[in-house]
Amino acid sequence: MAPVGGPGAKKGILERLDSGEVVVGDGSFLITLEKRGYVKAGLWTPEAIVDHPDAVRQLHMEFLRAGSNVMQTFTFSASEDNMGSKWEDVNAAACDLAREVAGKGDALVAGGISQTSMYKHHKDEARVKKLFQLQLEVFIRKNVDFLIAEYFEHAEEAVWAVEVLKESGKPVAVTMCIGPDGDMCGVTPGECAVKLVKAGAAIVGVNCRFGPSTSLKTMKLMKEGLQAAGLQAHLLVQSLGFHTPDCGKGGFVDLPEYPFGLEPRVATRWDIQKYAREAYNLGVRERREDGKGSNLSVLGWQPSRKSASSGPGTSSQGQKGVLGKSATSFRQTFLSFTITAGCLRSSERKH
Repeated sequence: MAPVGGPGAKKGILERLDSGEVVVGDGSFLITLEKRGYVKAGLWTPEAIVDHPDAVRQLHMEFLRAGSNVMQTFTFSASEDNMGSKWEDVNAAACDLAREVAGKGDALVAGGISQTSMYKHHKDEARVKKLFQLQLEVFIRKNVDFLIAEYFEHAEEAVWAVEVLKESGKPVAVTMCIGPDGDMCGVTPGECAVKLVKAGAAIVGVNCRFGPSTSLKTMKLMKEGLQAAGLQAHLLVQSLGFHTPDCGKGGFVDLPEYPFGLEPRVATRWDIQKYAREAYNLGVRERREDGKGSNLSVLGWQPSRKSASSGPGTSSQGQKGVLGKSATSFRQTFLSFTITAGCLRSSERKH
């Protein structure tokens, strides 16, 4: 876990991904901290970052020790419209804690924003972008390594987020909480991916609303859409750690068991090992028509925020695969995180 080199010596996210390095993210902060008594269910906002910083620091450390290469700021739903006057203190403190823990290893810090409450009610582009801009100003001041826009139901709002974040000059990743049917306005996964890459995202994918198999189906559609449009991007898939084959378009939040009765749906460590292998094969084994290794090679995953690791191997051209970061919010528990990481890395040795 020792840092490599001095300050500034760490490779950036795109440098790591372009070289084929395995990148592993962190996991479930909101639901894990809710289970530990630090977050109120229903609101799912991150006041714990200032009210209980030791609890957040401990969870960051658990993920770092389990093998995470990215510490995402605990800023899900931390925009001004969700948190009022608390928003700035929360965002600043989240950056400081993530940086503190990242410095104990070779981890990067990702500043995270998510969909706003305002969009559904007003769809006012200027006002929504202003909310993103406020958080971005904190992330720039705190010098995060890259940016993540996550958990978007509407492609339009996700595009607005990317347009704001790219102004920083830092790499931008973006994920949508959609299934194979597309966003809430009927924009297909392939079309969503194309819009996001054209807006300036370097990494695109899905997160949080669906289980492993459904998430992989959606990623396949995203990749096909990018290929048809002649576009390149790294892919990031952040699945739930629950099996949700019976979900409708809204995903697991529409299930009657949500949020307190989902335990019977928990994916086993073996399920996640299989999922990681399938995700790796989906993104890394792909070849472009020019015969070069595809840039669609980062496959992040988030088995319920409880497990994060790689399930890579080496492609026929020697390009190593990438299983990337997991995002925030509405994930299941942190149980078995470290054990699952070991399970997946064992899979890497066997393949």
